[in-house]
Amino acid sequence: MAEHLPHPGAVDSFVRARHGDPFSLLGQHGDAVRAFLPDALAVEVVDATNGLSRGTLDRVHADGLWSGTVIGSGPYRLRQTLANGAGGETVIETADAYAFPPLFGDLDLYLLAAGRHHDLGDVLGAHPRVVDGVAGTLFAVWAPNAQRVSVVGSFNNWDGRRHPMRARIPYGVWELFIPGVSAGALYKFELVGPDGNVLPWRADPVAWQAEKPPQTASVVVDSEPFAWTDQAWMENRAARQAPNAPISVYELHAMSWLPHDGQEPSWSLLGDRLIPYIQALGFTHIELMPIMEHPFGGSWGYQVLGQFAPTSRMGEPKEFARFVNRCHAAGIAILLDWVPAHFPTDSHGLAHFDGTALYEHGNPFEGYHQDWNTFIYNLGRNEVRGFMIASGLFWLKRFHIDGLRVDAVASMLYRDYSRKHGEWVPNIYGGRENLESIAFLQDLSRAVKETSPGAILVAEESTSFPGVTRSADEGGLGFDYKWNMGWMHDTLHYIETDSAYRKWHHGEIAFGLVYAFSERFVLPISHDEVVYGKGSMIGKMPGSDDWQRFANLRAYYGFMWTHPGKKLLFMGSEIAQWREWNHDTGLDWHLLENPAHKGIQTLIGDLNAIYRAEPALHGRDCREDGFRWVVLHDAEQSVYAWLRFGEWGQRPLLVLCNFTPVVRHLYRVGVSQPGIWEEVLNTDSERYGGSNVGNQGRVEAIAEPLHDQPASLTLTLPPLATLVLAPRA
Repeated sequence: MAEHLPHPGAVDSFVRARHGDPFSLLGQHGDAVRAFLPDALAVEVVDATNGLSRGTLDRVHADGLWSGTVIGSGPYRLRQTLANGAGGETVIETADAYAFPPLFGDLDLYLLAAGRHHDLGDVLGAHPRVVDGVAGTLFAVWAPNAQRVSVVGSFNNWDGRRHPMRARIPYGVWELFIPGVSAGALYKFELVGPDGNVLPWRADPVAWQAEKPPQTASVVVDSEPFAWTDQAWMENRAARQAPNAPISVYELHAMSWLPHDGQEPSWSLLGDRLIPYIQALGFTHIELMPIMEHPFGGSWGYQVLGQFAPTSRMGEPKEFARFVNRCHAAGIAILLDWVPAHFPTDSHGLAHFDGTALYEHGNPFEGYHQDWNTFIYNLGRNEVRGFMIASGLFWLKRFHIDGLRVDAVASMLYRDYSRKHGEWVPNIYGGRENLESIAFLQDLSRAVKETSPGAILVAEESTSFPGVTRSADEGGLGFDYKWNMGWMHDTLHYIETDSAYRKWHHGEIAFGLVYAFSERFVLPISHDEVVYGKGSMIGKMPGSDDWQRFANLRAYYGFMWTHPGKKLLFMGSEIAQWREWNHDTGLDWHLLENPAHKGIQTLIGDLNAIYRAEPALHGRDCREDGFRWVVLHDAEQSVYAWLRFGEWGQRPLLVLCNFTPVVRHLYRVGVSQPGIWEEVLNTDSERYGGSNVGNQGRVEAIAEPLHDQPASLTLTLPPLATLVLAPRA
């Protein structure tokens, strides 16, 4: 028997779980078969075709290494006798994981190394498949600096000696097909680092599902695709997200949006309640704060570890796919918040994954984010860049997501972002721009256009970096839209100022128009504005009483919906929730029993309806010829007026904002044509909880030029209100 055993040093290395080449030891080698089966009482090798015995194995090491001489060649199975725990014995047969050839394709390896594998989630990770008639799961992970990698899981007693993987040198990929493992199995990876020490078990970076936190194992998922019924939506969605389309986004945190009524959160329950709500309010899109798996719920999803896994807090991946399918059937587009800028330091995650700085930069001046205590992806490394691009595409392709809102882009663009002098590393030219991240974003945008027609990319970018929404091929970053953070800060500062002092801040409300058409913008009132002591939207409003506070908020929303730029509003802001948002307690839905709060919600629904119905409010949204100031310099009365234009033949709209609690009688303003102008919207309407001051629904313009317009009209401006008028058809 000894002639069939490898060198004792190899055996010792294996049983100590340090052997890096298990296929050189296990499986069939000539007329010898070896297997590591620590629980077996006896092992027999049988022919996989006819079940006849080809020989028995002897236990040659106390830890469970078996070896023996067999007859014949070809497929075989291992017949094990096990103790059944009741004093008896059980016999099972399994195929041998070490009898299978390499299965990870050479082209896949090449594309991974080049950072150009757009379907990385389909080849790395854990994927059930049938190989030579044997059902099992192919596991694969990238860990180039590990000395040994094993699959540990519910199927092998979490023993890293049982399923060590095959190294695909020089690509750094480890793979193993394990017969009998199917969907639902729990697993992790056990790695020995370059220093020879066993690392804490790692979750699969490319897992499609994870255990429900605080548990951290990965879950094998059935690879069968979801049965989509949204083909017509996918073919036509490009027009719904074009620069001339009305885009009104409702941002939400999935778990805390649901009422806390004792029911377990799920995608099914969210669909039942959210979809009719969004339809009733007229939003075109919902944007989900990150639903990728994350260990700490208090991060709201922004500290992601499962870049390919919908959070198990809401159910299985197919349930999320069903939710998306239902939204599309209801005419609602889905945007996902996606986080490629950083990742948390949890020991089961990506941090020092193979014992080295693999996904992150090694230098903390490049690889550690001081603000968030997280690591920064090394996007200059091909495999990491490819990993993140594949993640973005995965959501667009597998889950039919309509777009990604890319988080914290500003932190990616500058090497000195939030760093002091001497605490950052310049680029190769000595500058502060992060050239690797810029190239990554450009590559991402090209890949999205190539593989996911009609999908969009939206940047959360807070600086004046040029060309964010210019195509990558023209030197831009390639985003479709950019959050207008400057507009948000300026206008919120203005509306938070007491109306008596607004005349001294008159330029703040108008400054956004100086650059409004330099990019394609989204106007964001996001979750960031209602947390961390910033107060809720209604809580920001000044005024001597609640009437003024609600009127201010109505006027501001009217201003926002008639200003150039797509719209985004965070949940709870549409019901004027007093409290800051708290992910643990959700929204105060009971406030809708109060007419003032109900009035705000009704206004949002009407604003969305007008925004969608009137081409002047969206058709030339990203073009200078779609907007014209009429009254810009009336700082003394805090009044603004402007015209919005659609295409030729579509009626213009006149918008007036009075940001004081004083009624302005006989206010004269220039308009684009004489005739009857009808009130399309008045935020002071009693329908919304206002005082119902207005113009009885209409006013007549006469052919007397004013404000560089050929006609003019005289009207009453309600207090703290926005008016929208349109010429009668």
